[in-house]
Amino acid sequence: MPSTSIRRRTVTAAPRPLHRRLPRVSLVAVSALLLGTACGETRSPSADSATGGATSPAAASDTLQAAVITQAVLNDSDDPAIWINPAAPEQSLVVGTDKGDSTGGLYVFRLDGTIDSARTRRPLMRPNNVDIVDGFVMGRDTVSIAVTTERGKQALRVYRLPDMTPIDGGGIPVFDGDVTRAPMGVAVHRRASDGAVFAIVGGKAGPTDGYLWQYRLVANATGVVQGTKVRAFGRYSGTKEIEAIAVDRTLGFVYYSDETVGVRQYRADPDAPGANEELALFGTAGFVSDHEGIGIYPTSDSTGYLLISDQQGQRLRVFRREGSAGAPYAHQLLAVIPVSARETDGLEVTATPLGPRFPEGLLVMMSTDRTFHFFDWRDIKARIARRDTVVTR
Repeated sequence: MPSTSIRRRTVTAAPRPLHRRLPRVSLVAVSALLLGTACGETRSPSADSATGGATSPAAASDTLQAAVITQAVLNDSDDPAIWINPAAPEQSLVVGTDKGDSTGGLYVFRLDGTIDSARTRRPLMRPNNVDIVDGFVMGRDTVSIAVTTERGKQALRVYRLPDMTPIDGGGIPVFDGDVTRAPMGVAVHRRASDGAVFAIVGGKAGPTDGYLWQYRLVANATGVVQGTKVRAFGRYSGTKEIEAIAVDRTLGFVYYSDETVGVRQYRADPDAPGANEELALFGTAGFVSDHEGIGIYPTSDSTGYLLISDQQGQRLRVFRREGSAGAPYAHQLLAVIPVSARETDGLEVTATPLGPRFPEGLLVMMSTDRTFHFFDWRDIKARIARRDTVVTR
């Protein structure tokens, strides 16, 4: 991994409105970005506040600071995914979307926050969310793939990791070409029983039932990934949209944010008994407005945490992954943590140790200043343990 200089920056931007406004970027800054020459920013948990004046219910001194802030993308950062390097975890990568309409892309970041220009893929037409899954079968091999929604093409895009080679033949159409659905959220699931891989896709709009469409992904004889719809499922309140989706691959559940309403839970296996029956609706109180990014941090095969972004609150809300006796789908709120990342749409977390910088795992949150914030899980764990962060409402 190349070495980088470390510098700190004090941000003095004015508060952001709900509808995010992209900052102006000079030609010099854009040129530096495209060449990947600027250094990633690294901050310790004790660094000065990076909230940039954004409204937060907690004092700035209580805001959890990122350990690393990435280089900025060109247009509008949105959603991250984490690829674990099995041979050298400290060389793992973060893939993040940039939602530029015609100059967007999938940016690849090293764990020091610098952009890996050789693996970054652009331009793309408004890629929205991204997810990664291991064990995808291609001929006699199994590979890791990154799957993103490309809204401008009404399609899923699929890339082989770690080289980020496109393997989708130009894209997999979704929602039968209905442009009003505008694919946004995506989560990828590998079924434990047979290794089948599925992509669950949400859009900008949809019906009050059957909002999510699930596709089975298979590589054909020439190595091109194709998708076949296997079900439509999921309730929708009709109040805003559904973007954030996450799959608990060990327990076989899918969670998605019905924005401004709550988080809904279903079974991820389309062939499971009762697959289209809603199991839970939780997190219905306490959010400032939008329920957004979802991440799952396991502490065992059946225990751990569900992390939900309280977007306009600049907060991370932590729920119990497991339920309780007689209430297996009751997810108790454990903590509310103000964070340096602003107006987070997408987040991802891993419990895998990623070297000395992130020895107990990594949380990545998108920030509206075109960056992604990397948090050391040890800092999150310490906040969960602080009883004064617990909110009971």
